Amino acid sequence: MSSATSSGGKGSARGRADKRQAILDAAFTVFARRGYAQACVQEVAEEARVAKPTVYNHLNDKETLFRHAVEAAADAHLAEKLAVIEGLRDRGGDEDPRAALADAARRLVGICAGEHACALRRLTHAQVGVFPDLVETVQERIALRPHAALADRLARLSLAGRLRPCDPDQAAEHFLALLTAPVETRTGLGARRVPDTELHDLADAAVDTFWRAYGSG
Repeated sequence: MSSATSSGGKGSARGRADKRQAILDAAFTVFARRGYAQACVQEVAEEARVAKPTVYNHLNDKETLFRHAVEAAADAHLAEKLAVIEGLRDRGGDEDPRAALADAARRLVGICAGEHACALRRLTHAQVGVFPDLVETVQERIALRPHAALADRLARLSLAGRLRPCDPDQAAEHFLALLTAPVETRTGLGARRVPDTELHDLADAAVDTFWRAYGSG
């Protein structure tokens, strides 16, 4: 195979993947706006700026489109959370672990209270009767995997003496609960936008409580 052919094949595959992602992004926007029952494939096509048959070429039907759109949105949410949690590395020196936790808490609260996350929660819970397995899929991606990643970070901080000796799984559960429970309450499960200043206060209060239990001194 010539290099030109190979390059063209890669470009074609990349172009198809990009178009599929554009369709999924558009579908999530439409489903979030209309709800599953009221949304239609034609509106998704218009949002994605493609022909309706193109949507069906990538995703067979409305149900498949909904599933993949929600899963893609959950993956994006997961990636944002993991990027924040990955920053909780012990760099030693003069780094203040409490300040690092506070920064991570503010960023995580911002993600959880964001429009994208709220729409994801609303859509998932609204369709639990039709797509019960989808709730588990979303929960695994936006809650369980971040929990595991955070437990690993906290374990490393504890071993380095930056936190008290602890059960990292339990510590991660406590940290996330202190953040997410108030977010759920204050956003009305995603129905109300919370000002950034209020979110920052919430994050700071969560870290203060967490540090009293797990801080190294």
